[in-house]
Parts: sequence; structure tokens; C-alpha cells
Amino acid sequence: MRIPLLRIGYGLAIVVAVVYAFIALRGPHGVPAMLQKRQEIRELEEQNAALARENQLRRERIERLDKSAEEQEMAIRERLKLVKPNEKVYVLGK
Repeated sequence: MRIPLLRIGYGLAIVVAVVYAFIALRGPHGVPAMLQKRQEIRELEEQNAALARENQLRRERIERLDKSAEEQEMAIRERLKLVKPNEKVYVLGK
């Protein structure tokens, strides 16, 4: 009598463990949440890479402006919309 009761106890424990694992994996902290977190991480890594590229481009532009007086002049003239005397400016409409 002790052996069948022990088998039923082990079987019940296994069933409870399987049900608990199923509920835990399908719940709000289970596999779907993990997949969502991985997607968020992937998106943030892509944004981080894009910002790093943008930072690098800005560093290169700053270096060019620092080393080249002509480039500085063009950037200032473009930003402030300045023209030299006797220079013709054509404004094209959209």
C-alpha cells in the first residue's frame, strides 16, 4: 500500500510542477515578456548606434571647421545668410 501511495504522490508533484511551469512561462514575466524585452533592447541598440554615427559626423565637422578657415566662413555665411559685397544671390521658390 505504501508503494502505490508514493507513486501517486510523485505523480501529483510532477503534475503540479508542470502546471506551475506552464503558468509561469505564459504569465506576465514569462516568455512573452522576455521576447518583448529582447525587442526593446534591439531597438535601443539600433538607436544607440545611430546616435554614435551622428556624434562621429558632428566631431568630423567640428574638426573640419577648426582646421579650415574657408569652411568656417561658408558655415557662418550659410547660417547667418550673409553675402559678400558685389555677390549675387538667387532665391529659388518651392
